[in-house]
Amino acid sequence: MENFRLKVFRVVARHLNFSRAAEELLLTQPAVTQQIKALEDEYGVPLFDRSGGRIALTAAGSALLPYADKLKELSDEAFDAVTSSIGDNVGKLSLGASQTIGQYILPTLVAGFLKESPRTAVTAVSGNTDEILDMLAAHKIQLAMIEGPGLRKDFRIEPFMEDQMVLVVPASHEWADTEIRLDDLRHAPLLMREFGSGSRRIVETALIKAGLKKKEIRATMELDSTEGLLSAVEAGLGITFVSRWAVRNQLTLGTLRLARVSGLQLSRMFSLAYPTGPEPMGSAGVFRSFVLSRSPDLALRPTGKPQKAAARAT
Repeated sequence: MENFRLKVFRVVARHLNFSRAAEELLLTQPAVTQQIKALEDEYGVPLFDRSGGRIALTAAGSALLPYADKLKELSDEAFDAVTSSIGDNVGKLSLGASQTIGQYILPTLVAGFLKESPRTAVTAVSGNTDEILDMLAAHKIQLAMIEGPGLRKDFRIEPFMEDQMVLVVPASHEWADTEIRLDDLRHAPLLMREFGSGSRRIVETALIKAGLKKKEIRATMELDSTEGLLSAVEAGLGITFVSRWAVRNQLTLGTLRLARVSGLQLSRMFSLAYPTGPEPMGSAGVFRSFVLSRSPDLALRPTGKPQKAAARAT
C-alpha cells in the first residue's frame, strides 16, 4: 500500500491547491495541511512554497515528486501482482480515454469486462489524446485508449478497432445526403476540435493528403468536445467531421445529416497505449486482453440504420 503522506503530497503537487487536493482525497483541508506538515517535519525541509498568495513546489518538493510517483507505480504493480496470483480478477484498474472513446465506446467495454471480472474496481478519466498520454507518462493511469495516432516513442500502441469519421451538416443543409467535391470545403465554415485532439490531427492529415493546403484548412470555431461540435452544427454555425459513433442519435432523430466528400478517406484506428516494456499485468493485463479480443464484435455493429432513419425523416 502506498505511503499515505506521499499520496497526499502527490495530489497537492499535481493541483498546487490544498482545497482541490482535499476534495480529491475526500479529506478536510486542515487534514491535508497536517499530512504535508508531518511529511515536511520528517524530511526536515519545506516541500511547498506558500508565499506570494500561491503554492509552488520548493526545490526539495521537486526533488521528491518523481520518487513519490515511482513509489506509487511500484505500489500499484505490487497490488496487481498479488491479486493476479490468486486468479480471481481482483484489483484496481485506472483507465484514460480520449473523448470519443470515453463517451461512446468505453462504457460498453467496461460493462462487458466487469461481467467477467466483477471484483475489479475501475476508475476512468477522459481528455484529448495529448492529455491522456501525458497522464499515462505520469503513471496516473495504467492504460490509455486513444483515437489519434500515437506520436510518442515511450509507449506501445496497439490498435483495437477501426473507426470511420463522417462529415456532419445541419438537417436543412444543401449538402445533406449528397456527395460534394473537396474544393467545396475550401470556403465552408468548418468547426474543429482544439489543438492536441487526435480527431483534429486525423482530419487535417486526411484533408492535406486529399489535396488541400494546410493554410486552406481554417477553423471558424474550435470546441473542446465532440458534443459541443454537434450542438454547434445543429445551431447552424457550420459543418464538422466526427466519429460515426458520436452522431448516431442525431441521425436517428433527423436533427443532423451526413454529406460525403468525393475522394476523401477518413478512417482511423482506436488504440490501446501503455508504457514500453513488459505487457501490462494484473487487472490492466486482463482488460487489455479483453479489449483486443472483444472490440471487433463491437466494431461490427450495424451503423447504416441511423442514416436511413434520418433520410426518412425528411
